Amino acid sequence: MRPYLLIENNWKNLSTDRHDLVVMSWGATEAHNYHLPYGTDVYEADAICTESARKAYEKGGKLIVLPPLPFGVNTGQRDIYLDINLNPSTQLAIMRDILTVLNRQGIKKLLLINAHGGNDFKPILRELGAEFPEMLLTFCNFFQVLDKKNYFEEEGDHADEMETSIMMHLKPELVLPLEQSGLGKEKQHQIKAIREKWAWAERKWSEVTEDTGIGNPRKSSKEKGEHFFNDLTDKISELMLDLCAADLNRLYQ
Repeated sequence: MRPYLLIENNWKNLSTDRHDLVVMSWGATEAHNYHLPYGTDVYEADAICTESARKAYEKGGKLIVLPPLPFGVNTGQRDIYLDINLNPSTQLAIMRDILTVLNRQGIKKLLLINAHGGNDFKPILRELGAEFPEMLLTFCNFFQVLDKKNYFEEEGDHADEMETSIMMHLKPELVLPLEQSGLGKEKQHQIKAIREKWAWAERKWSEVTEDTGIGNPRKSSKEKGEHFFNDLTDKISELMLDLCAADLNRLYQ
């Protein structure tokens, strides 16, 4: 039993143990090119949270990780078979219920690790922060923690070299041979400002990419994934420790 994972813990411990920080992860269930499983984001989110928490726990952090949430915002993938969508308003309701429990039980710090680009937690945490002003609500997108250019050769943001390499490290038995993957070519938007990324419109996935991937995965490797995963969880574990130690009455100096 790993005591920093709620799913493995028990009432014998939890009837007396208390925690400074609750960590939760949020993924998605969706197509990831031809070669990766639909649960890629869930596997990534869970593994990153678990390993980061282990490192923080072994350095004295009093934290516990909730089971991962498997469905994310997939409004742009409505016609992709079995891509499961949760609306942002549904995510808000789920988060409100979870925070109500934590706040009632005296746990005032939450870290949310996001593994899906379609999830946008900043407005959700802004709204909930006004409802729970005594709590410290934080999140990070794992794919923005490190500079990917230091680890991977090909750019992309879905089933790309980064995600494929991570999954080759975490779940190699679920990754098809790379020669079976699509090339992840992205069609560009006809609106210049959207192409330049200073304006935004949701991508209609089935029109943007033929294989559901964005980014060429063919240069992926287990070694790249392991290197990235180790550095990533080192850095996130530092955040966890900082949150555990933070004085909520003196957050600003």
